[in-house]
Amino acid sequence: MLKELDSIESDTLSTLDAIEDLESLEQWRIVNLGRSSSLMRVFDQLGQMPKEDRPAVGRRANEVKKALESAHSDKIENLVQINLLRSLETERLDVTLPGRPPTNGRLHPITQTMRRIYHIFGEMGFQIYLSRDVETDEYNFQLLNFPPHHPAREMQDSFYITGDYKEDNPVLLRTHTSPGQIRAMRGYTEKNPKDPPPIRIILPGMCYRYEQISARSEIQFTQVEGLAVGRNITFSDLKGTLSDFARRMFGAQVRTRFRASHFPFTEPSAEMDVECFVCEGTGCPVCKRTGWLEILGCGMVHPIVLLNGGYDPEKYTGFAFGMGPERITMLRYRVEDIRNFWANDVRFLEQF
Repeated sequence: MLKELDSIESDTLSTLDAIEDLESLEQWRIVNLGRSSSLMRVFDQLGQMPKEDRPAVGRRANEVKKALESAHSDKIENLVQINLLRSLETERLDVTLPGRPPTNGRLHPITQTMRRIYHIFGEMGFQIYLSRDVETDEYNFQLLNFPPHHPAREMQDSFYITGDYKEDNPVLLRTHTSPGQIRAMRGYTEKNPKDPPPIRIILPGMCYRYEQISARSEIQFTQVEGLAVGRNITFSDLKGTLSDFARRMFGAQVRTRFRASHFPFTEPSAEMDVECFVCEGTGCPVCKRTGWLEILGCGMVHPIVLLNGGYDPEKYTGFAFGMGPERITMLRYRVEDIRNFWANDVRFLEQF
């Protein structure tokens, strides 16, 4: 059997030298290394050989197999190089053609917008506070002045994980980043309940709402919440902070306006618009002919919310705001369909 293995190795390698194309090489591999080859039959016969002969035959058979596989790999590399040289000699090559530039990775457009928001508020002294995506009904609604059966809850249909709003305190995917306000305030007041320090934070994260997916709405979206709590904070501080943010985000010449609104966790409440940067306030389809684009909601923190967070509303005041990076990105780049941000279409993402 050892002589037969030597013969298989020498005969097989000799036939390999005559092969000149990859197709013939593949046929050689099937014939000489496939399950029906002479070499594989030797492995099948090992169990029938005398015990004293099996180690030597098995060892020699493995050596032959490795030698053939190594020769096969070398032959592939050799044929590829030969074919390349032949193609260069026989085919025309236009050396004036431009090269193909490598494709570079890039940040998602929403990530770019959020990083810009972080940078702006970081320069203003705001710190980033990360809160959880899964919340209890108490933190998501009740402590933010949304008592059970409050009519404002109808605006935010929710993904409940355990139970629903009829239970005492079910668990759900947060519908906004505002629950982080309570967790942040309680984190500060637990350390010093009598004289808690002032707060200036932004709370970015993903939110989830049970909505019909369309060009203007998604079941998941990012949001950046802002919160400032301290002594003698006024609505003028809120307007000044957000007006400065708009100038840094959209340009020094941008005009802003505030409109009265209502949110359960702020009083008074407002919505902030910026002058349409497409038509410069003259009116166009992007701004629905109004000349203004809404970018966020805001207001002074409701005394009940301050109290739930551990701050005495007789001593402390604060303001809060919430903005959607998707909406800001859509306005800046005139994106008409919010679904493009989560479709993972490279043709869309490569534009940013």
